[in-house]
Amino acid sequence: MTANTDALLNLARSRAPADRERLLLAVVDLCGASDKTHLSSAPIQAQLQSIFMNLVVEAEWDIRRRLSEKLASATWAPSGLVSVLAFDDIEIARPIIAISPVLKDQDLVQLVLEATIEHQIEVARRPRIGRPVVAAILRQSEPAVLTALAGNETAEVGPQELSELVKASERIAAMRSLLARHPALTDGLARELYVWVGQALRHSLIGRFRLDADALDAAIGLAVQEAHGGVPVEADDIVAEPRPSERDEMEQRLVAKLNMSGQLSPGYLLRALKDRNLSLFIAGLAMLGRFEPEQVERAVNSDHPELLALACASVGIDRSVFPTLLTLVRDLNAGRPGGGPEGARRANGAFGPFNPDVAGAAFRYALIG
Repeated sequence: MTANTDALLNLARSRAPADRERLLLAVVDLCGASDKTHLSSAPIQAQLQSIFMNLVVEAEWDIRRRLSEKLASATWAPSGLVSVLAFDDIEIARPIIAISPVLKDQDLVQLVLEATIEHQIEVARRPRIGRPVVAAILRQSEPAVLTALAGNETAEVGPQELSELVKASERIAAMRSLLARHPALTDGLARELYVWVGQALRHSLIGRFRLDADALDAAIGLAVQEAHGGVPVEADDIVAEPRPSERDEMEQRLVAKLNMSGQLSPGYLLRALKDRNLSLFIAGLAMLGRFEPEQVERAVNSDHPELLALACASVGIDRSVFPTLLTLVRDLNAGRPGGGPEGARRANGAFGPFNPDVAGAAFRYALIG
């Protein structure tokens, strides 16, 4: 025990970043082995919060991630520290949001109102979230977050909240299969949901609720025929799909929130491509570079990869990363931007030596010209 104490004191005296990080994790382990009742007292909580905050400020990303994993289930963790980690990068925040007993309904509501869409999705997935959190998610009405909530069968979702989710499924197709399996779905809501789902899910609803399929299909067909001026329409043809602009709007909101919180970065753009989301990459690059999305789309669909390279150089993407980025874009976009190996060689020249602002100006000028 004395040896451990001496080691901690030596780490505390050191100003080296590596030693500060070792001290941070050592204090967590020490607290984990201590009397939890003692740690919950107000004076000890205040001291712990001060110690942790001073150490976390200087900690690297990987250390904060490990800290989040260690503290995720800790009942003694200082609330201020938990809140800071919950608003950190999503990979750091995810374990805390998922299970931390320190986060209360008001903390989760704050995340829904102020954090990124990714954080909100994790809140919606958290087991046994309460009515105030569910209400906040419904008010925000973000499609991806509503979809996560629809799949959370342990959330406190009452008849009114479930009815709102079913109505939202008219415009958000991803919610429909989740709601069709929801244990709280009622006969009335199943009939409402029946209108929006495909044939396979209709069979599932019919079997679960013993719905009158012929009567429902006839009523749906008549309503749609009247809406179309008497032109007959098959019931299978009226399943609502998301409007083309809906995903674009959601992604624009996401990149705007990420940008406002300082979390929209070149690394995020690369991750969007690795997640096979080209439209999110385009929206993010346009936001970071202060370009019009249509300008980035033109570059992505051109035969001149050097245009895309100029846009990437203007937002701080490194020359060494661009070949990987270009390959990912081409894989997602039927080989565009074209130009082959020669185009890739030309693109290499877009990375300087010159200021990123010059690259941005050259990108805009090339598209105008």
